[in-house]
Amino acid sequence: MSEQPQLKKLLDENGNLISPQLPEDVKNYLIDIDGTITEDVPNEEPERMATCQPFADALETLNRWYEQGHIITFFTSRTLDHKEVTESWLAKHGFKHHGVLYGKPRGGNYHWIDNHIVRATKYKGKFTDLVTQSKKVELFEE
Repeated sequence: MSEQPQLKKLLDENGNLISPQLPEDVKNYLIDIDGTITEDVPNEEPERMATCQPFADALETLNRWYEQGHIITFFTSRTLDHKEVTESWLAKHGFKHHGVLYGKPRGGNYHWIDNHIVRATKYKGKFTDLVTQSKKVELFEE
């Protein structure tokens, strides 16, 4: 795994240190596993996790993003009980990444609230280059 890019130190209006940020040209990708880079395997069938095949376009695209210097972290509903099979599978198929976060809440309909910029991209069956479009979003009132 490659090293993560240097974070920029930031200060608030009072000179207090606040959460650092990545350089603007580096994206911090959080990517689901089941149904996104491979078939949709539920936690209740862990034996399938070792034998499922990766989606070729996902492997190619994510490894290209990794080589471009972006951060690739898998964020999965798989639990820590699935850590060994998951990390063996990622290595076996050559997915370059910086980390795996386990225990993502199941069920979808995610609504992420954060003090950092969050961009959401719904996976619709194929990894391609990303394009910019304007869409309706929900915001907090100012």
